[in-house]
Formats: sequence, structure tokens, C-alpha cells
Amino acid sequence: MPDNLPRSPFSRLEIPDEEKYLYCIRCGLCLSACPLYRESLKETDSPRARVTLVRKAVEGDLGLSHNFTDQMYRCLDCLACNAICPVGIRPADLALEARYLIHQARPQPWIKSLIFRDYFPHPERMELSRLPMLAYQRLGPKRLVNRLGLTRLLPAQLRDMERMLPTVPVRPLRHSLLEVTSANSERQYRVGFFLGCFQSLVFAEGSAATVRVLAANGCQVVMPKDVKCCGMPHMGYGDVEEARALARHNIDLFGRLDVDVIVTDCATCGSTLKRYGSHILAQDPEYVGRASAFSARVRDISEFLGSIPLREPEHPVRIRVTYHDPCHLGWGQNVRQQPRQLLQLAGTELVEMKESDWCCGSAGTQVFTHYETSMRVLTRKIANAAATEAPVIATGCPGCQLQLGLGVQRTGLRASVLHPIQVLDRAYRGNSRNKGIHAH
Repeated sequence: MPDNLPRSPFSRLEIPDEEKYLYCIRCGLCLSACPLYRESLKETDSPRARVTLVRKAVEGDLGLSHNFTDQMYRCLDCLACNAICPVGIRPADLALEARYLIHQARPQPWIKSLIFRDYFPHPERMELSRLPMLAYQRLGPKRLVNRLGLTRLLPAQLRDMERMLPTVPVRPLRHSLLEVTSANSERQYRVGFFLGCFQSLVFAEGSAATVRVLAANGCQVVMPKDVKCCGMPHMGYGDVEEARALARHNIDLFGRLDVDVIVTDCATCGSTLKRYGSHILAQDPEYVGRASAFSARVRDISEFLGSIPLREPEHPVRIRVTYHDPCHLGWGQNVRQQPRQLLQLAGTELVEMKESDWCCGSAGTQVFTHYETSMRVLTRKIANAAATEAPVIATGCPGCQLQLGLGVQRTGLRASVLHPIQVLDRAYRGNSRNKGIHAH
């Protein structure tokens, strides 16, 4: 290229493989699977448009404008377009890679560095940050605010963010669980448990249920307390280098344990952990072998339980349940039937909702960054759930649980949002534990 011609903003950067964007045949199949496009009907919101935008940027025909950046971050990363593309292009992955290019090419705001470098990699700091929310919920301000109707004075987005706050456990699960939990009967398996950040800080009861169900089925559960974030928040915002550092830490940590499998009850964590070898550390000659071995042992909790003989629950939960497929479990890991089988084993009446495998609109942070779109996608999801008349909506992802819980409150739907493992746990523990299961 002559020196007097402008260079691409992606010059000298780690850019996507040409085959990932060059062969899009623009057939439109990805439009039929994209929740974002379905809500806006704008071509720029479609996966094939993002493929074209990245191609033009890499070729030097398009700069890193605000609009380009927004289009990459508007993607919900639900992975449906990856699955439906007839020529093997993975538009959702390409959008994440474009975020990495943006992260490399531009100075990043201090708040981003604070969150992804100084917050997420440090579990003890994450635990401290929950104290204001704990005080708000436990010491009375939340009750007072809601009794006086003060939330009605807030803009819609802030009002929904306040509604979205889950009840925070007094003690993080990381400090409550034993590092080794014995099997209730003769040990059949030694299981490493990857405790996710949200499960430890917010959804502690769900992960405690996971450990109880594993123990009830002949598993000795090893939960290393030094586990760190899986790295998906960093991948989602382009900080791939920090994601790689977290991956190395977790691989080293579990590499010191003698376990048969590594189990997680978070769909997003599972999807990310399974990509340590094939994607996140694929170019790291020192770690790629260990990363591949690590990823090969990772199982979603429903996936693992579906592969072993399970004890029949003594106290079936006789209630109607509907199930929402988390994107990173269904599309990301092809785990679809196993959670449903656990719900049926628990004794529930499973009623399928329409479009169960369509995104709920969470995508981690969309309620903060693209609120209107997130709420439109959520409204459709909750309408489909409500049509089943099920008092329990089950899903295996903390982001989905938060989003669906918000949708339940926005619409006044009388339903609980639970992890499937919580329903099975209640079937094992007894009818006294099932009281109020339908009350949100």
C-alpha cells in the first residue's frame, strides 16, 4: 500500500480470518433467527449486515465510527445465527472479535479498565461491592422506597434496574460451601465444581442446590475457593487478554485437582469454559494442550446428571413448569433435552413455551446499554411464558434468571424463576421445601 494512502484502522491488529466474513451469500437465513432484527426490521441490525460491516472495516473502507461500534455491541450474542448459517460463517463470534479489534484500536475509558481489570478478576472486591445492595435490601430502605412509591419517580430504565435487583444472600456461597462435600452414599464420582461469580454473590441457593443434588447422587464435590471469573464478560467487551489471563488461572487451579469432570450450573460459564482450548487459548503454545484437556472435562450440571444413573426423588414436585433455553446452553453447548429431563424427573408437568430457544434479551448487560431493545425482546419472551400458565419458569443461566425475573415483575405475572436444579433439589428434600415454590 502506498504511504500516502490512509491505512485501515485495523492495520497491524489481530483480525478475523478472511474466510469468516468473505463468503457470506446474503441468503437471509440469519435474519429469520435474529431477535434483534425481528424487533427492529432494520438491515443494519442483522447478522449479515455485521458481517459486511466488519469486512469493510478490515478492508479499509470503513472507519471505527460510533455507529460501527454500536452495531457490534447491539448484537445479543445469542449464537442462533452461528447455527443457521448455511456456509459456516459465525456472525455472533465475528461481532465479539470486532469488539476485540475496537478494544485494541482505541484508548479505553477508565471505567472499563476499572470493571474488567480491577473488579471482575478479584472475587474479594466483588464481595465487598455487594454490601450497599445488601444494606438497601436488609436494613429497610428498599421496603420504604417501594411503600412510598418513590420508584415511580425514576426513569423507566432505572426503575427496571431497581426491580431487577435479586435478594442478595447475607454470605457469599464461596465462603459457605465446604471445599470438599462428601457423597451422601458410596462415592461414584469426584466432581470439580466451577462456582460462578453470580452464583456465589446472588444466586447462592441455586448453586447450593447443585452441590446437594450431586452429593445425593454419589458425587464427592470439590469446590476450589480461588476460582475466578470464567472470562465471558471480558470477551463480551473486547478485553481478550484479560480473559486469557483468567483462563490460565482457572486451568492451573483445576489442574491441581484430581477430578473426573468439571461441572458448572451457569450456561454462560459452561459455554466459555468449553472454549478455553478451541478459542480463547488456541494460540497459546504453552497452554493450548492443557486448555483443551480442561475444556474436554467441562459439563453443564444437567448435562452431567443426564449422563449418570440418578436416584429417584422421594417427593415429586407436582406443579406445572415451563422452560426457557439459555442461549449459551442451547445454541452454545447443544444442551437442550437434559434440563427438561431433570424437570420431568422432579415430577413436574413440563409445558413448552413458544420460542423457548429465543433470547430473553439479557445478553449480560443489554438492560444497561440497549434498554429499549432488551425490553422489547423480553416482553415477547414473557408473553410466551405467560401463555403456558405455568407458575414456574425454569432456566439455567443467572443472566436469564435476572432478566426473566424482571419480566415477571413488569407484567405482574404470578410465577417464580428458578434453576432446574432447584426444582430437582426440592423433589429430593421433601414436600416441606416445596411450599411457596410458585410465589415470586
